[in-house]
Amino acid sequence: MQGPLLHWVADHRRHHAFSDKEGDPHSPWLFGTSPGAVAKGFWHAHMGWLFDRDMTNPRRYVPDLLADRTLVRVSRLFWLWTGILLLLPTLIGGLVTMSWWGALTAFFWAANFWPMAILSMGESWHNMHHADPTSARHGVLRGQIDISARVIWVLEKLGWVWDVRWPSPRRLAKLSARS
Repeated sequence: MQGPLLHWVADHRRHHAFSDKEGDPHSPWLFGTSPGAVAKGFWHAHMGWLFDRDMTNPRRYVPDLLADRTLVRVSRLFWLWTGILLLLPTLIGGLVTMSWWGALTAFFWAANFWPMAILSMGESWHNMHHADPTSARHGVLRGQIDISARVIWVLEKLGWVWDVRWPSPRRLAKLSARS
């Protein structure tokens, strides 16, 4: 729920082009390194950038997606998808328990229920993506389910994708040494 599809992808592509430098739409280092600046940067990187937007130019960062009518339509219906994501768990909780309490608790339960991480197809392990953005796998530790990596693996075995960059033990050790 970080904005319409085309805006989100444009922001994300710009973020990777300028990671933690001037031009990154949600860098935590924009305000300096003092404790107050770090706190302000933490807020900005996680939520603040959504409210104080430096809008990314979609024509520059997502011209390929702008040419796809279906994606443009999905992006324009952002308000609908947001409403469904907010209301559906609440509605189900209210109907199952026939109470307002059930509706309220279902709203929060859905946001923090671990199987929802599975529905994200591995996006829950997003820090790996920042440490190694070319890796096909985000969940690299034991028990980190990464469905999108499994889909890529199947597509690779079928010959539909190639030159996939999988994290080798050596690459993982190098990343661990940097952090």
